[in-house]
Amino acid sequence: MIRHKDLDDPQIREVIVLGGGIAGLSAAIYLGRAQRDTLVIDSGHSMAKWEPVVENYLGFPKGVGGEELLRNGAEQAKRYDVRFVRDEIRTVSSNKSGFRLRGRKATYLTKQLLLATGIFHLPPKIPGVKQCLGHSMFFCKDCDGFRVRGKRIAIVGSTNEAVEYALGMLHYSACVIVATNGRRPSWGKRHARWLAEYEIPVERKRITDVDHRKRKIRALAFTGGNCVKTDYIFTVRGDIFHSDLARKLGAKLDGEGQIKIDVCMRTSVPGLYAAGCVTPANCQMIIAAGQGAAAAQAINRTLFEESLATHSLRRFREAQLADEKTIPERTPNVPGRKRKKG
Repeated sequence: MIRHKDLDDPQIREVIVLGGGIAGLSAAIYLGRAQRDTLVIDSGHSMAKWEPVVENYLGFPKGVGGEELLRNGAEQAKRYDVRFVRDEIRTVSSNKSGFRLRGRKATYLTKQLLLATGIFHLPPKIPGVKQCLGHSMFFCKDCDGFRVRGKRIAIVGSTNEAVEYALGMLHYSACVIVATNGRRPSWGKRHARWLAEYEIPVERKRITDVDHRKRKIRALAFTGGNCVKTDYIFTVRGDIFHSDLARKLGAKLDGEGQIKIDVCMRTSVPGLYAAGCVTPANCQMIIAAGQGAAAAQAINRTLFEESLATHSLRRFREAQLADEKTIPERTPNVPGRKRKKG
């Protein structure tokens, strides 16, 4: 069957999705099913790989591994002829015809570009904690609060956000402390009053070591020899949004570095879209998947309207009329239905 890409410049993709995480894969599936010529450029750094078990993704009552979700999503997209390439994009530019992306391995051209480049959660500067990422050290109470019910929890941070995390964790456990890891608290007076009101202890000394076995935290050691039994750590050190390419293209960012979008995932730059954790949306896998789908639908609509405006759809239709059967065969009777007599 003839496709739009058969009549276009083979060097220019209809859509490039930058990022092979949950948002990017969801968009790729929708774009592939819409018969769009789609390339996913993936650097392989999706944060989903950090999640050994995702317990709040719709349709998996027993949980699902983050890597399994990524693997299944890529396989699903490939069923619809979506192409994948492993590369890291270094620079990007735009002109009237679209976007040019220069990677470590190749240069890519596309009419529409979707940035699903994601986020990086900064782990705390604590010796021995990296092995516990995704197992007993977490970043998101919405994702992982339920799994730590009734356990001993330490919130590592010194900001208002750390205090609010500690207060929020009281819904899951009575045993919650705040560890500033040697930093001077920067929370405000109101947050200090909350800590006192709800009797949440604060440990201000630097964490010198994490006692853990098989990625499960057992205790935190502090300067001076003090040791506190702990089952789980949540950290609010901060996030890095992978939005540099959007900034270089002139897209508007918010104060945290997230890409500003409208309800259709469009940025302030024509033809440039963004979805997932690189946007101001709550960084949840299920939300990222929804944003990817919404972006794909908007991109497909834009390409369709463009095909009408430039009359490329007419050129496509002429090729159909010349090479394919376009009129269904007539039949005297409806199959399976007998004609009434008289």
